Amino acid sequence: MKKIFKKINVRKIPNVTITYLIIIGITFIFLFPALWLILASFSASGSIYSFDGFFPEKYGIDSFSKLFLDTSMYNYPKWFLNTLFVSIMSCILGTFLVILTAYTMSRLKFKSRKSLMKITLILGMFPSFMGMIAVYILMTQFGLVNNLWGLILIYSAGAPMGYMVQKGFFDTIPAEIDEAATMHGANKFQIFTKIILPLSKPMIVYTAITSFTWPWSDFILPKMLLKQKDLYTVAVGLMSLGEDEFARFAAGSLFVAVPIVILYFSLVKFMVNGLSAGSVKG
Repeated sequence: MKKIFKKINVRKIPNVTITYLIIIGITFIFLFPALWLILASFSASGSIYSFDGFFPEKYGIDSFSKLFLDTSMYNYPKWFLNTLFVSIMSCILGTFLVILTAYTMSRLKFKSRKSLMKITLILGMFPSFMGMIAVYILMTQFGLVNNLWGLILIYSAGAPMGYMVQKGFFDTIPAEIDEAATMHGANKFQIFTKIILPLSKPMIVYTAITSFTWPWSDFILPKMLLKQKDLYTVAVGLMSLGEDEFARFAAGSLFVAVPIVILYFSLVKFMVNGLSAGSVKG
């Protein structure tokens, strides 16, 4: 017993206790809204005005059945599929463009390269909504208002502006690898596809996740470009629900989180394995 007590530093007990209490308090602060939203989705009345304080007076599952079956006025399944389509296509195109941009800025030396990097950094400091009017006018001229592909093009075209994180990752890969591959007869495309990309799996996964979550949760652009209810994304569709449909809004919000959770848990092991493989190969 004495050996056990010797291993325990009595002076650290208060600090550890306070630290755990702070962590528990912060966790509760972040989890309480999620818990409240889950309970609100089971409200029997559906209206937020029938709540007894924070929580519903009666509980039921009608909000979930209405969410998927009552689609005459609020077609949530259609909104969900629209959002999924936009997010997947934006993820594919955006990831492709970001990786190419980052690799170009990291590996290729050309005139005005540093000036171009400075310009993109300055442009990235401006809020995106400053160009909303210009974007809307361009979309009307190209006939892409009320068109899901218009959203996809905007998300994909804007994705390369955030290439700095990916460029920093490519900078950590030794340039000697490129030189050795060149001496063995490999061209730039072969170096990129057969050497750089396999070493960059963790960064590709990170880029894909960020490229997916942005259009999945965005509200401003879909609200501006989509005027037909059948073309709404989930964010715009849920905001169009009436005040007496709050339980349906809460239920729909819960299902919005499902793809993100699945995406994270299915790729987190891949990210760890990719990091390990990349460090060994590097």
